[in-house]
Amino acid sequence: MLDSFTKARTMQFPRQVLAGHGCVGQSGAVCRDFELNGTALIVTGPTTGTLAAGMVKDSLAEKKYEVQQVEVGPATQANLVKVEEVAKDVRASFLLGVGGGSKIDLAKLGSVNLKIPFLSIPTSASHDGIASPRASIKDGGNSLSLNANVPLGIIADTALIVKAPYRLLASGCSDVISNTTAILDWQLAQRLRSEDFSSSAANLARYAAESIIESAGSIKPNLEESVWVSIRPIIISGISMAVAGSSRPTSGSEHMLSHILDKIAPGKALHGEQCGVGSIMMMYLHGGDWQRIRQALQMIGAPTTAKELDVSEDQLIEALVHAHEIRKDRYTILGDRGLTPDAAGRLARITKVI
Repeated sequence: MLDSFTKARTMQFPRQVLAGHGCVGQSGAVCRDFELNGTALIVTGPTTGTLAAGMVKDSLAEKKYEVQQVEVGPATQANLVKVEEVAKDVRASFLLGVGGGSKIDLAKLGSVNLKIPFLSIPTSASHDGIASPRASIKDGGNSLSLNANVPLGIIADTALIVKAPYRLLASGCSDVISNTTAILDWQLAQRLRSEDFSSSAANLARYAAESIIESAGSIKPNLEESVWVSIRPIIISGISMAVAGSSRPTSGSEHMLSHILDKIAPGKALHGEQCGVGSIMMMYLHGGDWQRIRQALQMIGAPTTAKELDVSEDQLIEALVHAHEIRKDRYTILGDRGLTPDAAGRLARITKVI
């Protein structure tokens, strides 16, 4: 099946991906391979700053780079301004996002605004944003999903990532598993709304999801091998968005549910966890094998119920009723009118979410 895109598009991909034990020590060599010059600015947080960022800094110093560092908190507009101001003050030539998703998102957006490259060096893998051309940032009370730069390179050190709380890795796996319903939503939009569809992007996203589902039984806490099994599909999932030119292959009705839960029950569950639970229910609406998704999530140790998300039954039903309102430009199985409260409750009970 040929892609339906007819206009020429620019697709950007990471030029190099390193994944494995101890590979963070090659950060400096990778930057030299890319022929990067000038001052490097490490964007990190207080949790990862003492360990991972220190290792990156040492590796860069060995290759004679001048290295500066900025510590920031969540991915907010204020912290983005802080990153950009520091980058300008030190005349940074490139950025390195070292930490979890929020630090990488700040480096991504700083890279766009400052027109300089960045590298993604994750210390956890709670979602597929470590490789994607999208970034999430909070501006006031709103959470925005924005276009951003694809990382020039990705350095995923499995020895570092395994030290992060296992819940983060399980969330990343859940996020990728939810590609299964995002792709079905995209195909539905193509059939009913003639939306552009990329079979190449969909196949990459599907491959990533199937890889996690098929390996679910071997993804366990405190095993570096589990990180290795998971990180490749997580990266491929992010790259599928670069192929599509949008988040469509990885974000559908299940992500809309997650975004509305962030408003109704903020701070309760992780993004990937919410998407995984959403995917169970959306797969039921699509008439697919929702039990398979649920079983894979259970094997990984990810949430499959509202209770495990720390969300009440009423909050979950409210989120299901209003999820279709999040992105009216994105057609999904929820349609234009969404679900009634009765239908939402029935859906959640049938799929054992409540």
